[in-house]
Amino acid sequence: MNLSVMAQVASLPDKPTSDLKLMWQDLFETKAPPYNRSFLIKRLSYRLQELAFGGLSKETQIRLDALADDGTCTHSRKSKRKAEFRPISGTRLIREWQGIEHQVTVLDDGFEYQGCKYKSLSVIARTITGTRWSGPVFFGIKKQGNGT
Repeated sequence: MNLSVMAQVASLPDKPTSDLKLMWQDLFETKAPPYNRSFLIKRLSYRLQELAFGGLSKETQIRLDALADDGTCTHSRKSKRKAEFRPISGTRLIREWQGIEHQVTVLDDGFEYQGCKYKSLSVIARTITGTRWSGPVFFGIKKQGNGT
């Protein structure tokens, strides 16, 4: 990291809030928001580095824009953890809860429970119990408290 930038970032916590707000106006060309000192320091630290070394990559900016537009984002990498615990499509998961048998069918792109599609077993477990559960633990795919 450039010593000048590193020195500026390191000095931020020692500056009075009034100086941080003036610095904000210089770096962002707008009045400082009425947030706490910690927020100002973190954002100013990022801005100093952004100006010195460049901002986000085009790929990252495109992904962020996609998220902002419609709330979805496609990842180029699949999670290894999710793939490990995901049963084969067509598998039926059966769990009895408070005397009622609940059946979930595993789909290619999620799960089906009572005629509705879900992306997460945990959401289904929460629907059934009314409390937060790990879906794989609730349906017996994964043991509680360990990685398998």
